[in-house]
Amino acid sequence: MRRRQLLKSALALSVLPAGYALSARAGNDAFRRVRPGDPRWPSRAEWDALARQVDGQLSVPPALLAACERVPDGAACRETLRHLRNPYYLGDQASGTQVSGWFGAWTPAASAYAVSCHSSADVVATVNFAREKRLRLVVKGGGHSYQGTSNAADSLLLWTRPMRGIALHERFVGTGCAGAMRPCAAVTVDAGAMWMDVYDAVSTQAGRYVQGGGCATVGVAGLIQSGGFGSFSKRYGTAAGGLLEAEVVTGDGVLRTVNRCSDPDLFWALKGGGGGSLGVLTKLTLRTHVLPGFFGSVECTIKSATDAAFRRLVERFVGFYAESLCNPHWGESVLIRGNNSLAISMVCQDLNTAEATQVWHPFFDWLSDYPQEHVLSEEQSIASWPARDWWDAQARRQRGSTSMTFDDRPDAAPTHVWWAGDQEQVGAFLHGYDSLWLPAALLTRPERARLAGALVAASRHADVGLHFNKGLAGAPAEAIAAARDTATNPSVLRAFALAIVATGEGPRYPGLPGLAPTDASARRNALAVEKATEELRAIAPSAGSYVSESNFFNRAWQRAFWGSHYARLLAVKQRYDPEGLFFVHHGVGSEDWSDDGFVRAAQV
Repeated sequence: MRRRQLLKSALALSVLPAGYALSARAGNDAFRRVRPGDPRWPSRAEWDALARQVDGQLSVPPALLAACERVPDGAACRETLRHLRNPYYLGDQASGTQVSGWFGAWTPAASAYAVSCHSSADVVATVNFAREKRLRLVVKGGGHSYQGTSNAADSLLLWTRPMRGIALHERFVGTGCAGAMRPCAAVTVDAGAMWMDVYDAVSTQAGRYVQGGGCATVGVAGLIQSGGFGSFSKRYGTAAGGLLEAEVVTGDGVLRTVNRCSDPDLFWALKGGGGGSLGVLTKLTLRTHVLPGFFGSVECTIKSATDAAFRRLVERFVGFYAESLCNPHWGESVLIRGNNSLAISMVCQDLNTAEATQVWHPFFDWLSDYPQEHVLSEEQSIASWPARDWWDAQARRQRGSTSMTFDDRPDAAPTHVWWAGDQEQVGAFLHGYDSLWLPAALLTRPERARLAGALVAASRHADVGLHFNKGLAGAPAEAIAAARDTATNPSVLRAFALAIVATGEGPRYPGLPGLAPTDASARRNALAVEKATEELRAIAPSAGSYVSESNFFNRAWQRAFWGSHYARLLAVKQRYDPEGLFFVHHGVGSEDWSDDGFVRAAQV
C-alpha cells in the first residue's frame, strides 16, 4: 500500500466502535493512539482508578509558565521567572524542560496527565494503563533532552523524579550471576536521582568514584541509556559501560531485573540504546572505582592577531594534544571561536598542580615565543585539589569558589549545586545543533594540518567545541572494552573527541512575557551550524553522532547514532515492545510512527 492510503486508513480507524480491538501486529494498516476528546479517551472513573493504584500521585500538570499566562504581573509569575535559570527548579516541575525548545523542531508542552512515580509499582501501573488505554506515554526523569523526548502534548507523563534512593555495596553480584561475576564495589541508584546526588554519596561521602555525567543536574537513568560521558570518561569510559544491573519495566508491564546473566540482549540495549524507547528504568547498579588522589583544571583563552596566526595556533594545539593530552589523565574541552580565539577549559585526574603544570609547559613556552601573534588571557589557571573535594558543595562554598552555583530556594538540599559553566544551557532555546566523532587518525602527523584547517574553516561559520572526554581514543583498554559491550555507536571507540557545533539564545518557554520573534536570526544561526558541520564532515565523512547531543533533523539518524548496532537494537525493540508503547523522536523503532508518535502505520 502507498503511504497516502495508510494515512487514510489511520483516519478511518479513529471512528471504529469502542470495543473494536486494534493491533498493529494483527495486520491492521495503522494503529492510532487516543487524544483528549476522542471517544476512547479514558473516562473520569478510569482516571480515578489509576489514581488509586498510584496512591493519589496522578495530576493534571500545568504549563511551566501557567502563572504568567493567568496573571503576568502576579507574585506567582514573578516567583517562576526568578527560578527559570535554576536547573533544579525546572526539574522539579512536571512540565519543566531543561531547554526551552528548538527552532522549527519542538516546543515544550504539558502532558494531559502525569503520574509522579514513587516506586516500581507506580511505574508498572502507569505502563499498563497507557498500554491498555492506547495512550501516548512520555517518560521523564531529569528532563534534559535536547530532542524534546521527555514531553509531548496530549500524553500521559510517567515521571520518575521522586525516585531518588542511593545505596552503596562493597561486594555486589548481579542477580543470577553467582559464580559468573566477580564481586565488586558498586552503587544502586533509583531512576529519578541526579548525578549530583550520586557524586555526593559516592565521592564526597564514601571516597569512591562512579562514572556519570559532567552536568550535575542530568538524570542518572537518561544518561546511562544514551551512553553517557563525564569529565573523566577518558579514564573510566562511558557511564553505560559501568552498568552492572538494571531494573526495568517493559511494554508488557513486567518488572524485570536484567544483567549479563538475565535478559542479556535487553541489558545490552539499555546501555546506550537511547532513553524512552525500550522500557522504563526504575533502578540501576553501577560499578564504582578507587577515587584518584586529585582532580584538577586548566582554564585560559588565547587570542590570535591574524587569521594566519590563528591557523598556526590551532595546528600547534592539535599537535600538543596528540602528543601530551590524548591519554587517561585529560578531559573536557576547547572552543575554537570565529574571533580567532582558543578557549581552553580542560580537567585532569590523578595529577597534582605541579604535575599538571609541567604537562602544559611546552605549549605555553611555544606561545611565549610569539608574543606579537598570540595574547594569553590574564584569567588563566592550572590547579588541582583532593578528588574527594571535587563535588563537595560546602567545601567549595567555604573557600569562596565561583565555579558552582547553588540552588537558592529555601527548601533546597545544601548539596544541590551546578557548574557555573553549564549555566548557559539552562532554559536555552536552540537554533541549531550538531555533533560528530572525529577519528584519532586525524591526530597523526600527516593529518594534523588538514584537521586544523577544517577546524578553522568551520569556526568561520560558528564556534566549534572539541569535547575530548566524549571520544575514547587514548583511554585504557578496560574502559574501551566496557564501552564496546554497549549499544553506543562504535565510532566512539576510535574518536579522540566529539565535535559539537551549536547556537541558540536564552529561554523562550511558551507563555514567557515579552518574547519577540527571532525567526530570521534563528534561521541564519541554524544555517551557520550546518555549514560549520559540513567543513568537519569533509574530513570525517563516516563519523557518527552522539544521540543525546545531535541534530534533531538528522535524516540518517539510525546510522549516525548507533552505526552497525542498529539492527540488533531494533530486534530487541521488537521483542520487548512489539506494540511500540515507548516512542521518542529518532528513537529505536520510531521510523514506524508519525512524527508525533500517535499513528503507527504497517510496513509497506
